[in-house]
Amino acid sequence: MTQIIDRRLNGKNKSAVNRQKFIRRYKKHLKKAVEKAVDKRSITDIERGERVNIPAGDISEPTFGIGAGGIRDMVYPGNEEFAQGDQIPRPPGGNGGSGKGEASDSGEGEDEFAFSLSREEFMDLFFEDLELPNLIKTQLATETQFKKVRAGYTHSGSPSNISVIRSMRGAMARRIALASPLKRKLRALEEQLASLPSQQTPDSAAVITLKEEIKQLKERIRRVPYIDTFDLRYNNRIDQPIPTTQAVMFCLMDVSGSMGEFEKEIAKRFFIMLHLFLSRAYERIELVFIRHHTAAKEVDEEEFFYSRETGGTIVSSALTMLADIVQERYPTSEWNIYAAQASDGDNWGDDSPRSRNMLIEKIMPYLQYYAYIEIGEGSPIGNLWQEYEKVSTACPNFAMEKISGPAEIYPVFRKLFEKQSS
Repeated sequence: MTQIIDRRLNGKNKSAVNRQKFIRRYKKHLKKAVEKAVDKRSITDIERGERVNIPAGDISEPTFGIGAGGIRDMVYPGNEEFAQGDQIPRPPGGNGGSGKGEASDSGEGEDEFAFSLSREEFMDLFFEDLELPNLIKTQLATETQFKKVRAGYTHSGSPSNISVIRSMRGAMARRIALASPLKRKLRALEEQLASLPSQQTPDSAAVITLKEEIKQLKERIRRVPYIDTFDLRYNNRIDQPIPTTQAVMFCLMDVSGSMGEFEKEIAKRFFIMLHLFLSRAYERIELVFIRHHTAAKEVDEEEFFYSRETGGTIVSSALTMLADIVQERYPTSEWNIYAAQASDGDNWGDDSPRSRNMLIEKIMPYLQYYAYIEIGEGSPIGNLWQEYEKVSTACPNFAMEKISGPAEIYPVFRKLFEKQSS
C-alpha cells in the first residue's frame, strides 16, 4: 500500500503563506496601524496583537472588462425574458456605492476589510526597522545574588558551627564500635570465673589469672574516650546563587518647555523598547515614572507622557527622587534596577556638576544599568552631556547616546544594550 507523507512547510496551517503575502502587500496600512497602536497603548500593554481596518478600495483586485463598442455574441444562461434583438436595460445605479458620505437609496457598497494581526506579527512590524532582527532575544547579564545554605557536615570548622547532636551521635557509635568486643570478652571471663568449682580458693592461680584479665579489660573499656576530636562534626554552609527574577525600571523624562511632542514621542518609543527588552529577562517588571522640570514628581504613565505641566530644567531633582525611591522601596538584594533618562540636553548650568556627582556617588553603585538618550538635531553642546561623559568614564554600567529622529531609535537602542562579550 502506497503512503504519501506531506512534508511541505505549514502543512497544518496552509493559510500561513497567503497570510504573509497579504502582510507584505498591505504593509503600509499595517505599519500605520501599528504606529497608531503604539501611540495609544500603555507601555506594559504594547505586546499584543492589533485589529486593522483596510479600506475596501485598497484591496480591490484588477479584473478584465469589456470596452464600449463592437459586436459581441453572448450567451446568457437561464434567459426567459429576452429574445434575439432585444435591448438589455442598464442596471439601476444612481449615486450609490462604497465609501464615506451620505447613504444612498439604491446601489450596493462594501464595508472596510478587517484584518487581525497576531502578537508575533505585531512585534515583527514594530521591530521591522531594526538593523539586527535578533535584538529582542538579547539579554543583559544579571547580577547574581548568593545566600548561605546548609550542605551537610564537615570535619573542620569554627566552634560556633559545631553540631552537638551529630557529634554526640558519632561519639556514641565510636564507643560502641571500640568497646563492644571488649565487653563481650569481659562477660565471657566473668562467666568463666563464676563457673569455677567451689573448691577453688581465691588464692588459686586460675582465679588470680581470671581476675587480672577482667581488671585489664575493665581498664581498657574505661580508657575509651567519651568524645574525641574525630567525633566532632561542623555544620557546612555554602554560597548558593539566587536567581533574581524581578526588576524595576525607572523612566526619567525632562518635561521643560524645550521638550515638545516630537521629543516626547521618541522618548516613549525608547521606553517601550526597554520595557519589552527587560520583560524577556525577568518574570516581574515594575515601572516608576519620574517627570521633572525645576521639580521632580512621581506620576503614572498617562501623566508622564501627556501632562501639560512645564517649566525650567533641574535634572538633579529627578535623580534625588530616584535615589530616595531605591533606598525606600527597592533593596538591591531583591531587585535588579534599571534606569532610562530622556532629555533634550538643556539644564541649569550649576546643576549639571551636581547631577554628575549624584550619579557617581549615590545612584550608579546600586543600578544594573543606566541609559541616557539626548534627543535633538545636531551635535550635543549642552553642559549636561559634557558632565555625563565623565559619568560614563567613571561607571561602566552607564551609557549615553544621541538621537536625532525616529529612524535612529532602534540603532541607538541596539548600541546601548548589545550583549557584551565575556
